[in-house]
Amino acid sequence: MGGVANEQLAIEALQAWGIESPGLTLVKERENAVYEVDDRVGQRYALKLHRHGYHSDQELLSEYQWIAALNAAGIHVPEPLKSIEGSPLVHVCLDACDHQFDLVPWIQGEPLAALATDGSSTDELQQIYTQLGRLAAQVHTQSSHWQLPNGFLRKAWNLEGLLGEAPLWGAFWELDALSSGQRETIDTARRRAELDLRKYAASPEGREGYGLIHADLVQDNVMVSDGILHLIDFDDAGYGWHLFELATALYFEREAPNYDVMLSAMVAGYREYRALSDVQLAQLPLFFLLRSFTYLGWVHERKGSPVAADLTPMLITGCLREARSYLDQNPA
Repeated sequence: MGGVANEQLAIEALQAWGIESPGLTLVKERENAVYEVDDRVGQRYALKLHRHGYHSDQELLSEYQWIAALNAAGIHVPEPLKSIEGSPLVHVCLDACDHQFDLVPWIQGEPLAALATDGSSTDELQQIYTQLGRLAAQVHTQSSHWQLPNGFLRKAWNLEGLLGEAPLWGAFWELDALSSGQRETIDTARRRAELDLRKYAASPEGREGYGLIHADLVQDNVMVSDGILHLIDFDDAGYGWHLFELATALYFEREAPNYDVMLSAMVAGYREYRALSDVQLAQLPLFFLLRSFTYLGWVHERKGSPVAADLTPMLITGCLREARSYLDQNPA
């Protein structure tokens, strides 16, 4: 579904919050459809139509519980608003399909990505990535201390979720666009990564550095409003290693001229709020490799779509870069 059909669903869903005849503007339509909502009486919201079948109701309600706990800890996250009936999750049924919606207040600001442009100075990049590091550490500290509510359920970016036979984002080694040589390199790196991840997971550093993470801490998912960072889009949030969070935040900057500045700033910001040992940091290349695998799985699961066609060559190049570098630095 998409386009007009999604808009009709959105209009029907908004009635659950008492919003009639809204102004709707499509902001994003990829995994989810997100609309800017004008209620015609001076309030603005973001309405999300969740990807069908990705999350159960229990997983989404668990997400909302974590968001509320993050806000209580002083971390700014838009919190879903309860409907007239008292639920933050609203269902609209159409053609035997059950569609899930939630609604949050609109954040008046701009994404962090808009501040980190090609023309950004070294000082500006240091400031941005220091802030990002602080935010990651604050999230991880909160999740490490939080007592999970009964029934809390989210997916896990663990060994099975990353490297098992059915990874969360798809069997990356089966991507049709891979040549036989490329597939061999990726298969070799996958086997090595599995051995090394098992060792890290069993180590004190690996056990300590695992918990609830945002799992998509890219600049587009951090909004800046009056100097305050607001973390959005918890679609992929779940259990995972803290290093996977850092790798996600830095992955697409790996070839940037100022990458070392970004890395150093993010680590420094993180360490202001949470310990990150050199032993842990030494495993970051492993998590860059794992993150590259997930992106190949993502386009594999969407083969035939225009976005997958556009991204696949770049993601293959990035994955091979990470695989070859990791194998060179970690010979068997």
